[in-house]
Amino acid sequence: MGVAIRTAGDGDRELLVRLLDEAFQDDPVSGWVFPGTEYRRTTHHRLMRAFTDLVLAEGRIDVTEDGAACALWMSMPADDDGAGDPADDEGPAQVRQAVDPENERVEMIGRLTAGVHPTGRAHEYLWMIGVAPGRQGEGLGTALIGSVLDRCDREGLPAYLEASSVRSRLLYERLGFAPAGEPLPLPDGPHMWPMWREPRTL
Repeated sequence: MGVAIRTAGDGDRELLVRLLDEAFQDDPVSGWVFPGTEYRRTTHHRLMRAFTDLVLAEGRIDVTEDGAACALWMSMPADDDGAGDPADDEGPAQVRQAVDPENERVEMIGRLTAGVHPTGRAHEYLWMIGVAPGRQGEGLGTALIGSVLDRCDREGLPAYLEASSVRSRLLYERLGFAPAGEPLPLPDGPHMWPMWREPRTL
């Protein structure tokens, strides 16, 4: 049985924020950015709101018809002249100011991931994918990613992501992603795994 998927709009904002907040409460990277269960419970949703607003404005969010899973995608240009120095990008500082001004890790995570992001080829960037805790393991995430990867294959586009756990890394490997350079160690925290997928020839 197929999974019904649609493109999210502004009216889905609160659904998406709530879904991402719940899906990433136990994620190792979220735990590093917001250490402590109570702190994370009261603050994490603000970062998910910032990400949701950014991708609704500049990218695309796919959501299952039942609202149990969503995937945030950005289409990245070839950027042949280079992305510039991530330290010069004001975006992570603005996110920190909006989300949790006293928490330098909110800004740091943006700068660290920007610093390892590949440039030089247009690609689809899976910013994040969230599945409601009670619905994980049903294939919803695979269906969401697969619909975009099918288009990447048709259009000859690669795809990129950063896996935030060993479990998610193994899932992405099954979908054709491979390590893109060394794992990214977060200071005094877990690793993230940059991963790249070349389009498959149809």
